[in-house]
Amino acid sequence: MKALFQNIKGDKAIWAVVALLALFSFLPVYSASSNLVYVVGNGTTFGHLLKHAMLLVLGFGIIYGVHKIPTHFFKGLSLIALPIVLVLLGFTLAQGTTIDGANASRWISIPFVGGFQPSNLAAVVLMIYVARYLAKVREKKVGFGESILPLWIPVFLVVVLILPANFSTAAIIFTMVLLLCFLGGYPIKYLLAIVGTGILCLTLFVLAAKAAPDLFPNRVDTWMSRIESFSNPEDTEANYQIEKAKIAIATGGIVGKGAGKSIQKNFLPQSSSDFIYAIIVEEYGLIGGFTLMFFYLFLLFRIMVVANANPTIFGKLLVLGVGLPIIFQALINMAVAVELFPVTGQNLPLVSRGGTSSWMTCLAIGIILGASNKEQVVEPKKTTEDEMNPLEILSGQL
Repeated sequence: MKALFQNIKGDKAIWAVVALLALFSFLPVYSASSNLVYVVGNGTTFGHLLKHAMLLVLGFGIIYGVHKIPTHFFKGLSLIALPIVLVLLGFTLAQGTTIDGANASRWISIPFVGGFQPSNLAAVVLMIYVARYLAKVREKKVGFGESILPLWIPVFLVVVLILPANFSTAAIIFTMVLLLCFLGGYPIKYLLAIVGTGILCLTLFVLAAKAAPDLFPNRVDTWMSRIESFSNPEDTEANYQIEKAKIAIATGGIVGKGAGKSIQKNFLPQSSSDFIYAIIVEEYGLIGGFTLMFFYLFLLFRIMVVANANPTIFGKLLVLGVGLPIIFQALINMAVAVELFPVTGQNLPLVSRGGTSSWMTCLAIGIILGASNKEQVVEPKKTTEDEMNPLEILSGQL
C-alpha cells in the first residue's frame, strides 16, 4: 500500500476531492437503488452497490494508469482515437435502437462490459483534439477557411452523430468546444459564425425530423415536450420528475432526513442517476447539497491552478478542455433538480450510478493529474507566446 501511494503523482488536492466524492457516492447510490429493487423489481440493493463499487474501482484504475502517461502523448493519441470514435458513433446510431417507441441509439453492447456509450468517449477525445489544434496554430495567423477542415469538420461530425439520440450531450460538447476555442484565442467573429451555422443546422434537423418522423422516432417531440414543460411549470403531469425532485428538496430542509431515509426515491424515476442530487438534498439537507457543490467548485479551482501552472499551451488547453466539462455537467445536473434548467439526462459526475460516464470522467481526471505531474511535463523553449496562458488570452480578447 505504501508503494502504491508513493507512485501516486500529481495534484494531491484533486486526488483527495475525487476520492471523497467517490466514497460519498456509496451512500446515496445504495439508498436510491432501492427504487430499482422494490419499485422496478430490478436486482437487489447490495447487487447495485457492488456493481457501483466495481465500476469505481475500475475507474480509479483508469485514473492511475492514465495519470502515468506524459501529457504530450495525447497529441498523437487524439489523432488515432478520433477516427475510431467517429466509427463507433456511426455504428451506434445505425443500430436504430428504440425504447418505448423512442430513438435510443446511444449504447453499444460490449462483451464482459455491457452497455457502452461512445458519446462520452467522443467528448473527451474531441476536446483533446481541439486542444491539440489550438496549440498547434497558436503562433500562426490562421484564417477561418483554413480551420474548417482540420477543426470544425471533425467537431460537426461528432456533434451530428450524437445529436439524433442525445441532444443534451451534443449541446454540451458543442458549447465546451466553443468555450475552449475562445480560451485558446480563436477569433470571436469566427466563433459567432460557427454558432450561427450550428443554429441553422439544428433548425434544418428539426424540420427534417418533423417532415420524416420515422427517421428519428419521437426524439424531437421529446425535446420539445421538455422545453414546453420547463416553460410551463403549472403542468404538474408533464413535470412529474421535477415535481418529485422539488418535493424531495423541500422536505429535506436544512439538515435533511438522514442517510437512507428518503421518501421520494420510491417515486422519482432515475433517482440513482439523473436526479440523485434531489435525493442527496432530501437526506442530507441544504448543508449536504451546498457541501457537495463546494467540492465541485473546489475541483474547478484546482483545475484552473493546474492549467495555469502547466508550462505548455497544449497542457493548459488540455486541462481546461477535459476538466471544465466535468464541472459544467455537475452544475447542469444540480440545476435540473432545482428546476433552473430543462431535464437533460446528465449524470452527477463521480456520484451518480453509471458506467461509461464514470469511466470517462475518470479518464479526464487522469489526464488532468498527469498534466499536474511536473516530472512528466516536457519544458518548452521559452517564447512570449509560450508564456501566455488561456486566462491571459481571455483578458486580452475582452
